[in-house]
Amino acid sequence: MSSALTDLFPHPIVQAPMAGGVSLPQLAAAVSEAGGLGFLAAGYKTADGVYQDIKQLRSLTGRPFGVNLFMPQPEYPGASTGPTGAAVAAPPAAGAVDVYAHQLAGEAVWYDTELGDPDSGRDDGYDPKLAVLLDNPVPVVSFHFGVPSGETLEALRRAGTFTMVTATTAEEALAVERAGADAVVVQGVEAGGHQGSHRDNPENDGCGIGLLSLVAQVRESVSLPIVAAGGIMRGSQIAAVLAAGASAAQLGTAFLATPESGAHAVHKQALTNPLFVRTELTRAFSGRPARGLVNRFLREHGPYAPAAYPEVHHLTVPLRKAAAKAGDAQAMALWAGQGHRMARELPAGRLVEVLMSELAAARTALSQGFAPGEGGAR
Repeated sequence: MSSALTDLFPHPIVQAPMAGGVSLPQLAAAVSEAGGLGFLAAGYKTADGVYQDIKQLRSLTGRPFGVNLFMPQPEYPGASTGPTGAAVAAPPAAGAVDVYAHQLAGEAVWYDTELGDPDSGRDDGYDPKLAVLLDNPVPVVSFHFGVPSGETLEALRRAGTFTMVTATTAEEALAVERAGADAVVVQGVEAGGHQGSHRDNPENDGCGIGLLSLVAQVRESVSLPIVAAGGIMRGSQIAAVLAAGASAAQLGTAFLATPESGAHAVHKQALTNPLFVRTELTRAFSGRPARGLVNRFLREHGPYAPAAYPEVHHLTVPLRKAAAKAGDAQAMALWAGQGHRMARELPAGRLVEVLMSELAAARTALSQGFAPGEGGAR
């Protein structure tokens, strides 16, 4: 099965799907053309928008690529997803979203906008998007925020699609394997953007596992191929996760700074701006833990944001759009992994080449008994 994964792309580099307009077809095409696996992000898009992105990507490359889906949250945030992807836990504290909306009222006044409707839907149009992917099969489909049903995974397999599901613990990886996915995306706590936990439990906040430890745990728990994700910015880090048992590395923040990325210019600049010295996991923008650069909005509202996804996401969409329009980094969701300061403004294809060169150098150094970057010095 690992061979089935790596046969799709010659280099062990996967461009992470980044929702919100970052993972443009141009970015995915550039990565795939360079020998990696480019990805589109279906999250927050309509089914037709996903179809149009796939159509455009196919006009740019004939090489394999992937599409990522968010699992629906049909009942309540904080729920684990059962065998059909249905949420099964209790809702957040009564009135928590209303209280948070009241706290954000001043932000709405400042940015001259209305708050969004928190009841704008909980399934992200999952079924219509899945139908698009079954009617127009793509080489790879991955899932975030839970495990799809075995029937869904089998339907995609019959369509010729390789499936991957995100896991943030060894226990979640076992659930991925039991469901019948072809590979597991192992996401360490270092990763930028949303943690793909199957169960959003506030009691687990601050309990994330580092990538290398997690890859080792998952490698001893399941036989599925592993795609390692979280804070990877250099080829030497790719070498490390491959040595730990992964078949490939998935990089998001590293590609966010490329010219093909659809990230806002302010977001790209913030990655290496000395004003932003660290990242944090926060619920401030979406109600689910997501790692971003620490800015004013995160500092002021993060401690009070309820565990209520996607209600909080819907609530803050107009604020984030207004801040982006104003070029105000202090109220934008500046998703970034812990390695953000190592971002390089290179074209995506060139970045793949550089990463592969660094990977080769790291492997050579290790085979000769040197630490990567140490050269011949002893």
